[in-house]
Amino acid sequence: MNPAAVQPFHAMAISRRAYALEAAGRSVIHMEFGQPSTGAPPLAIAAAHHRLDSEAGGYWESPALVERIAQLYAERHGLAIDPGRIILTNGASPALALAIAALFAPGDRIAFARPGYVAYRNAVLALARVPVEIGTDASTRFQIAASHLEALPDAPQGLILASPANPTGSMIDAPGLAAIAAVAKRRGIRIISDEIYHGLTYDAPAHSMLEFDAEAIVINSFSKYYSMPGWRLGWIVAPPGSTELLRAYIGSLFLTPPTLSQHAAFAAMDETEVLEGYKDTYRRNRAHLIGALPGLGLARIAPPDGAFYAWVDVGDFTDDSMAFCQQLLTDTGIAVAPGIDFDPVDGHRFMRFSFAVSEDRTRLAVDRFAAWLKQR
Repeated sequence: MNPAAVQPFHAMAISRRAYALEAAGRSVIHMEFGQPSTGAPPLAIAAAHHRLDSEAGGYWESPALVERIAQLYAERHGLAIDPGRIILTNGASPALALAIAALFAPGDRIAFARPGYVAYRNAVLALARVPVEIGTDASTRFQIAASHLEALPDAPQGLILASPANPTGSMIDAPGLAAIAAVAKRRGIRIISDEIYHGLTYDAPAHSMLEFDAEAIVINSFSKYYSMPGWRLGWIVAPPGSTELLRAYIGSLFLTPPTLSQHAAFAAMDETEVLEGYKDTYRRNRAHLIGALPGLGLARIAPPDGAFYAWVDVGDFTDDSMAFCQQLLTDTGIAVAPGIDFDPVDGHRFMRFSFAVSEDRTRLAVDRFAAWLKQR
């Protein structure tokens, strides 16, 4: 593999510039990253303080947290998951790397949607596997469909799905997931389901791929719904028979996740009222943003069924989304992600807003953006 093939995350360059402007006294609205601005819920913070005061901590995997995660699958999806299949990780990104490294061989082809999360492409490349990007558009709600898999002349060894997805927020419904699972089984394609945005849906609930494929590799995290991105804690639901292999990899590469984070996460899982309150804020931000953008000449928006993103076609204003986002930041203080991070083919005419910020910041961003576009 050519190391130069792994491209930088351009939103990080935007963010560095945004923080530099902020340090210089500018008013900046951070909508460039997919992270809640709320912080961990109160019970999680209290649990962390208690543990800091009462124990030193060490290499450890919480049996109670693993049991509680298994219970979550019963509550949300009616699934009885053996807790022995649940492996705690240092976040969803290491979980993805572990799944690719342990369960796929160098040279294996792994497919995913374009637009899609930048780390899918880069993790596959960095681990000497071969990315197969499947172009999607509004006709399939910017999601992979069974017909895409049927159309591939050579079946890939793997498929990464995300529903809700980043950067679009769009979802795949139950019949769509069932159809994908059926084609994947017939063609020998192993599925990795990135379910990091589960819990953050605004109409219909998200379905787990485990409802349709008992051998799917499922990845999740405490970063999004539980509002704990900086705590670096996630998990894998391992396919039957692969638990020990995955544990061997994680033990060698990462040891265990942070002890403190595990205590905090266990408390966070019962903060339902607080967490649903956070989601209500995102819901209102979503309504305001997607309600305002068409009036600014930006009517082509992917359907944000979940997560906290608006994937917006700005092709009527620019053919260089990176330059567009850089100028927007310089002129208005609004930091957003350029589409080229998520789609190296058509991303030059898209940008992604993250609306996981406060309501007043979202409204201020819309006002600044509207004035800026009017000037242009």
